[in-house]
Amino acid sequence: MFRVEIRRPRIGDIEELNIFFSLVIKDTFAREGLSELVEDIEHEIAEKNAFLKSDLESNGENHYFLIALVKNKIVGTIAYGPSNELINRCTDGVYKNLIEIGTVFVHPHYQRKGIGAILLNSIFLTLQHKGIKEFCLDSGYKQAQKIWQKKFGDPNYLMQNFWGEGSDHMIWRRNLLETRIIFGV
Repeated sequence: MFRVEIRRPRIGDIEELNIFFSLVIKDTFAREGLSELVEDIEHEIAEKNAFLKSDLESNGENHYFLIALVKNKIVGTIAYGPSNELINRCTDGVYKNLIEIGTVFVHPHYQRKGIGAILLNSIFLTLQHKGIKEFCLDSGYKQAQKIWQKKFGDPNYLMQNFWGEGSDHMIWRRNLLETRIIFGV
């Protein structure tokens, strides 16, 4: 077993996080069979870097990240912020005022070792401390959808074939107190 440190990112972490986002996003697209979508990959990497910049510039007010480290190397991230444009469009604005949990990434060599659950529980505790009672999250990645369905059940919104034949998009809305029971926090 290994020791996992959870903390807020620092300015000195930017370069390592940029490399981390690139690695994990490219790996995710490859596992989904979407490696040829170079423009989409680059857009997603740039978006995550912009969210990180927003966090650091606003001291966590606009976006709020937590990072997981093993032996001082970043192995995971999670963040929350305002619900994204896609969530707002697909829910006709119903989730517009909800906090969205996102950027849940774990290094490929550390996946399925509990780091994602540690990050999720950490962000739940952060939200609880800030008095936030509900959150939403979305996913268009099939592998991530399986994980979220296992943890949160059926999505509140299912957009079938949203990304093409057989590629759905899912959106969940959950109450933090009910979710805490699921995770035993």
